[in-house]
Formats: sequence, C-alpha cells, structure tokens
Amino acid sequence: MAAFLLGAVLLIVQPQIVPSRPAINSNAETSSQSVQRELLKKTSQKNDFKENIHSNGSCQQLPQTIIIGVRKGGTRALLEMLSLHPDIAAAESEVHFFDWEDHYRNGLQWYISQMPFSYPHQITVEKTPAYFTSPKVPERVYNMNQSMRLLLILRDPSERVLSDYTQVFYNHMQKHKPYPSIEQFLIKNGELNVDYKAINRSLYYIHMQNWLKYFPLDHIHIVDGDRLIKDPFPEIEKVERFLKLSPQINASNFYFNRTKGFYCLRDSGRERCLHESKGRAHPQVDTQLLEKLQEYFHEPNKKFFELVGRTFDWH
Repeated sequence: MAAFLLGAVLLIVQPQIVPSRPAINSNAETSSQSVQRELLKKTSQKNDFKENIHSNGSCQQLPQTIIIGVRKGGTRALLEMLSLHPDIAAAESEVHFFDWEDHYRNGLQWYISQMPFSYPHQITVEKTPAYFTSPKVPERVYNMNQSMRLLLILRDPSERVLSDYTQVFYNHMQKHKPYPSIEQFLIKNGELNVDYKAINRSLYYIHMQNWLKYFPLDHIHIVDGDRLIKDPFPEIEKVERFLKLSPQINASNFYFNRTKGFYCLRDSGRERCLHESKGRAHPQVDTQLLEKLQEYFHEPNKKFFELVGRTFDWH
C-alpha cells in the first residue's frame, strides 16, 4: 500500500514534458465531453472540479475552437459572424487565459467558468487575438487539447500596423491623453523602426512557426480578413466547413451598411452592426513611408506563404 501511494504521488508531481515537435494524429477525433473529462482529471490538483449544469441541460465546458488572432485582423467580426450559426456558443469577452499569467494560474476550472452555457451539440468558441503572437500559448493550448481546431484571421500586414496604431491612438484620445503621430513610431534615425511592436506583430511567419511546432496545418484555418471585410459570406462558408458545421449561415445574413461603410449582420429579422470602434479611418501616412513599410513586409510575407502553402493579396 505504501509503495502504491508513493507511486501515485510521484505521478502527480512529475512535470509534463512536451517535445519540441509533438507527434499528432490529425485524424483523431475526440468528443468534447470526453476531452473535457480527461483534461480535468489530468490537471486537477484537488479533484474538486464541479460541472456547472443549467436546469435546461446546458453547461459550461472547455472550448473546442479558439480564435487565436491576429490583433486588428478582424477577430471580433469573425466571432460575431460565426455566432449566427445555431451550433456555436461564443464567449463574449476576450478571456486571455493562456497569455496572462495571473489568469493561467487560476487553472482550467476558472477557464471553464468564463465560457458560455452551451448544449451538447454546440461548439464552444472563445477568441483572444493576443494568443497568436504570445510565445507560451501554443504549448499551453496543446497541453489542454491536442485536437483543438484553431481559427486565425489575417490582414495585409501593412494595413494591420496602421489599424493597430489607430486603436491605441483613439484609446488615448478618449482618455484625453496626447499620443505621438504614427510617423514617430514608424521612423527611427531616418529608417523604418523595425522594433515597433505593431510591426513585429505583423511578421506572421515567425509566430506561425511557433504554432506549427504543436499543431498540424490542417488544424489551423486561416481566414482572409481583407476578403471577410469585402465579401464575408464565402469566408464564413469555409469556416463552417472547417468546423464541420451544417451550412446554416447564408448570404441573406449579411447586408452592406452604406453609412458605416462595411457589412452588418441580419439574424432572424434583427439587424446589428459591429461597435463604432470598428472600421475607423486610418491616419494619413506619407506615400514613400507607406511604400517602405510594404517593401519591408515583402520577404516576411513570402516566407509565410511558403509556410502555409497559400498566397494572399497583400502589397
């Protein structure tokens, strides 16, 4: 009996070792409930996990799909459009479980508590754009669920940089705080400031390499953010197929709002648009500076295209 107890203790405290390139069976399909049950067993330190079950039969569960990024790529639009499907249950807020240490330390039970109530036939989805560029996140997601299906939405890197700046600029304006012009961030000592964080976030191939160490490419669906803005329905159709959802979303769910200048949603006769913070005009940038930015991304974009076996209509 003593030997048995000692062995059990050693199994609990033994650190989990993850190979740099884990072997993954991409054909393995595991039901969401069995995956959640096994994860709770492996990660529980006190064996005190409790299912939060509603009287109507719905419950909170770990997500089977995560929108991992990219920041200012259109993650909110993607989540709102995907939520039109009756088999999707989406977390409303960005959870930041895998990239914020204080959240991650709370454990999986806390993570589950941030999820919406869903029925057994539904797919639970959460989105946190910072996941894509956070070095620790791929391994942590892999440790939680090797079969996770990931959604990544990307835009032209140059446009993403401008959109990134625009968001921070307006955040400061709303708080009546001054903020430097975008030129002050893009230029350093007369040259393009490649250390600018918004530029680093747009080096997609670097971050993608990190994710591919843990997940096969067929578990990561890349949504073309530029096309989603111009013509959302075809992109959402591809997402439905990737998630193996029945085709429930159709072209009539989208209509172009001329006042706002982008597509809005129509669901059961109810019309809704994204928050006013979306679709803001980018700052005017000197043409030569913009060309220099686009030229800088030429080689990184090429590397990304080769990595994923697909090209995008970027500058």
